[in-house]
Amino acid sequence: MLLAIGVGLAGASAAVLIRLALHPRPAARFPSYGWWGLAAIVALEAMLALRVPGVTQFFTALVWTAYIVAADAAAFRLRGDSLLHHGRAFFAMAALSIPAWMIFELYNLRLRNWEYTGVPAGFWMFALGAAWAFATILPGIFETADIVHHAWAAGLRWPPWRTRAWPWMLAGWITLMVPLLAPLRWAPYLFAPVWVGAALLLDPVNRRCGWPSLLGDLESGTPGRVVALLAGGAICGFFWEFWNYWAGARWEYIFPILHRYRIFAMPAPGFLGFPPFALECFALYVFLAHALLPPNWRARLW
Repeated sequence: MLLAIGVGLAGASAAVLIRLALHPRPAARFPSYGWWGLAAIVALEAMLALRVPGVTQFFTALVWTAYIVAADAAAFRLRGDSLLHHGRAFFAMAALSIPAWMIFELYNLRLRNWEYTGVPAGFWMFALGAAWAFATILPGIFETADIVHHAWAAGLRWPPWRTRAWPWMLAGWITLMVPLLAPLRWAPYLFAPVWVGAALLLDPVNRRCGWPSLLGDLESGTPGRVVALLAGGAICGFFWEFWNYWAGARWEYIFPILHRYRIFAMPAPGFLGFPPFALECFALYVFLAHALLPPNWRARLW
C-alpha cells in the first residue's frame, strides 16, 4: 500500500513539473534541457527496472542530476532566471555540497544511524559515486525550493519580529555537542538534534555578518524563503527515499527505533527531519560560500 502511494506521489510530482513547463503565463520559455532532464528520469527508471549494469550502482547520482536539470528548467520558466544559468556559482555550490554533507557523515561515525550497501568495491569508483551523489544534495534542495518560492511562497507576509542571536547560537551549540558527548549507548538515539543544530548556530552568524539569513527574513516579515525551504526539504526527502528504495547502491537505516512503520526504507517519523534539514543546508551553504568563495562564485538564493 505504501509503495503504491509512493509511486502515485512520484507521478504526481512529475505531473507538476510538466504543468509548470506548460504554464500559460510564464516569465520565460521552458528551456529544452528541461525536457531532456524529464526524459532522462524516465529512461533511468526503465534502466533501473531492467537492472542495467552501472545504472543500478550509480542510480542516485544519475537520477538526481536529471532531476536537478528538470527542476532548474521549471524554475527558469517561473522567474526568467535559475541556478544553472550562473554556471560558476552552480558548480561551486555543488562542490560545497560535498563537505557540507560530510559533516553529517562524520556524526554518523559515532551515532551509527545508517550504512551503505551495494556500493562499488574499488575505492576510487566508490569515491566517485559518493562525491557525485553528495554534490547533488544542495542543488536538489535549492532548485526545489526555488520552484516553491516563485510558484506561491514569495508573496507570503507576517508581522516582523526581532530576536536576539545568542539564545539561538547557544541552542545550536548544545544540540551539536550533546550527540558527541552523550554516552555511546545513547548515541544512536540522538541524531535528531544534528538536523537542526547547524542552522541554529550559523544562521545568527550569517545575519550578524549581513549575509542572507532565515532570521533576517522572519524579522523583516517575509517568511517565503523559510517556507520554500521547508517544502523543498520535504519534497526532496520523499524523492531521496523513493529512489533509494530500488537503487543498487543505497543507504539503509540501522538506528534502533521506529522501524515498525516504514515508507520505503525510512521509518515514517524520520521524514519529519527533512524540512529542518533544508534550513540547515541553507545556513551551511551561506556560511561556507561567504567564507570560502569570491562574490561572483556565490549563488543568489532568491
